Amino acid sequence: MAINFQQALGTFESALRLRSQRAEVLSANLANADTPNYKARDFDFHAALQSAQQQQASGGLHTTQSRHLDGGLPALPGGASLSYRTPAQPSVDGNTVDEHIEHAEFMQNSLEFQTAFTLLNSRFKGLMSAIRGE
Repeated sequence: MAINFQQALGTFESALRLRSQRAEVLSANLANADTPNYKARDFDFHAALQSAQQQQASGGLHTTQSRHLDGGLPALPGGASLSYRTPAQPSVDGNTVDEHIEHAEFMQNSLEFQTAFTLLNSRFKGLMSAIRGE
């Protein structure tokens, strides 16, 4: 009997990919905290994960002709889009990065990444013990 990794691993693979991409976005915000007119960006993780799951369940894009383009990869899995963060207090130079909020979001994202990674690791350990017959 073949193992279906899609069902065995669940949504952890998509969650890890989205968490790493969100970490890149948040770190770019932190790196540009002193850049004039820089606009802080982020995306809704839960909406992106739900969209990725729906796209995964439907099998993604399908072409009906050999000359059709494959669609490529979206900027974020599931076609999620980046949006601008609304600042709590606008700055004089037009920068919308609030360092305290960005640090808190980055740390929360890091903790949730670690949690998803730990859960994925436990799934792999479960599969290994099933394969070994333990």
